[in-house]
Amino acid sequence: MNPWRGLRGLPRTVWILSLTTLVNRLGTMALPFMALYLTRSRGFTGAEAGLVLTVYGLAALVAGPLSGRLCDRVGAARVAQAALLISGATVMTIPLARTLGAILGITVLWALTNESFRPANLTMFSSLVDPGSRKAAFALARLAVNLGMSIGPAAGGFLASVSFPALFVVDGATSLAAGVVLLLSAARLRFGGPVPTGTRPGPDRPGSLAAGSAAGRPTAWADRHLLYFLVALLPILVVFFQHEASMPLFLVGDLHMKESWYGLLFTLNTVLIILLEVPLNLRTAHWPHRRTLAIGAFLVGAGFGAMALCRGPLGAAITVVIWTFGEMMLLPGSSAYVADISPAERRGSYMGLYTMSFSAAFTIGPGLGVALLERFGARVLWVAAFALGCLSTALLWRVQTRAWASPVEAAPPVLPPTGEAL
Repeated sequence: MNPWRGLRGLPRTVWILSLTTLVNRLGTMALPFMALYLTRSRGFTGAEAGLVLTVYGLAALVAGPLSGRLCDRVGAARVAQAALLISGATVMTIPLARTLGAILGITVLWALTNESFRPANLTMFSSLVDPGSRKAAFALARLAVNLGMSIGPAAGGFLASVSFPALFVVDGATSLAAGVVLLLSAARLRFGGPVPTGTRPGPDRPGSLAAGSAAGRPTAWADRHLLYFLVALLPILVVFFQHEASMPLFLVGDLHMKESWYGLLFTLNTVLIILLEVPLNLRTAHWPHRRTLAIGAFLVGAGFGAMALCRGPLGAAITVVIWTFGEMMLLPGSSAYVADISPAERRGSYMGLYTMSFSAAFTIGPGLGVALLERFGARVLWVAAFALGCLSTALLWRVQTRAWASPVEAAPPVLPPTGEAL
């Protein structure tokens, strides 16, 4: 029995969007090497390099809601196209900047445009599949992300040894290439353009709902279902982002593991995601949201919490396997939940707030984890991680599913035939 057979029913547009995501992620190398570039190639201090990354993070917080609102007004496909093209051109100018002020200015524009692609991309994926296929579609999107991320940073390390400016040129070129792919695909598959009244909005069909269909529906900022979910999700996202800072410091500093072993743990994470995430989400697509989210959160918390018992490479690998299975359930399930509770005409705004929660967790999590590790030690850090995981598990078990049932949204979408794949 083929565990991937459930992907056959996904629309061709989903495969094209996944290809666009893959091309974009193949060039993910500028941000991971930004601090090294600024300190080693440009001679800035570590504090100045940290300031640049902080500014990127703050701009990313703004980018999510802004992009989501634009998706609802002008269409998600147009926002995604502009984000890819402008961010690609912007990141290529970073090697031309000589002063800290110039780099900060470029970084703000780069962060705003680069991070605007994510809400737009999630909105398009949400609009192209029915609720029962959303977990599989988001898992396919994450497969594209992880395939790209398994190549991009590694290629970036090679480029950095040859030429730091080449990092930014290649990163920008892949964003531009992804933008061109999406532009050509949008024209071919008729993203955008007038849509008859009464059809369900597609990825670039703003304002196509019948007049008055949004009456009585809350905005994203006023939707208690969404706000509760984001509050419930935040603790486990803070735990998840410990792999960015406190986890490597613990493994290399406390357990005296080699840096190469730490790199292999990320390879293990990526291989598991590539091989198992899509089949796993196909098999659990019928599960209620609260079960998927709660189990995913618990496994992430348990995986990081188990590091309190870790004594060597094998134990570290087991913990990574545990939290990777949680990641494979939690992240596609979270995207599917937000898509299911959002009214189609406001889905961009919902996805904007959802992606903002990741930016907030990334801003809070690594610094908080390092502070706990340095002040109280590893055991306190990982026990706290498990406690936060249990908190999110309990809260996510209480999420409520709400389906927007209206004749307009029930109408079949104007899309190309399904079952076709690239």
